[in-house]
Amino acid sequence: MQTTDTTQFLAPDLVKDDWNFLEVWVDSMQSPPYVLLLLSDKMGGCYVFDPSEHYSLVKAFQNYEEAQLWLLEDEYEPLEGRLFSLEVRQSD
Repeated sequence: MQTTDTTQFLAPDLVKDDWNFLEVWVDSMQSPPYVLLLLSDKMGGCYVFDPSEHYSLVKAFQNYEEAQLWLLEDEYEPLEGRLFSLEVRQSD
């Protein structure tokens, strides 16, 4: 079975190891649903990445509220739950 490393394209220079949490947002009106990732850094900035485009940066925001408003205006909905960086580091 062939596998692909999909994490190699995540723009590491934007957040490095200073990310705080990750949310998955979905446009469920499309078939199949379209997914975007919202990554927040520890300074409060937020970045929206598109996994279907090699995790390219879609848009950067100064805070979570701006990012959330932009996603909601484009009819995306957050999936329940967040992945926090501290949870990932503790499981290593």
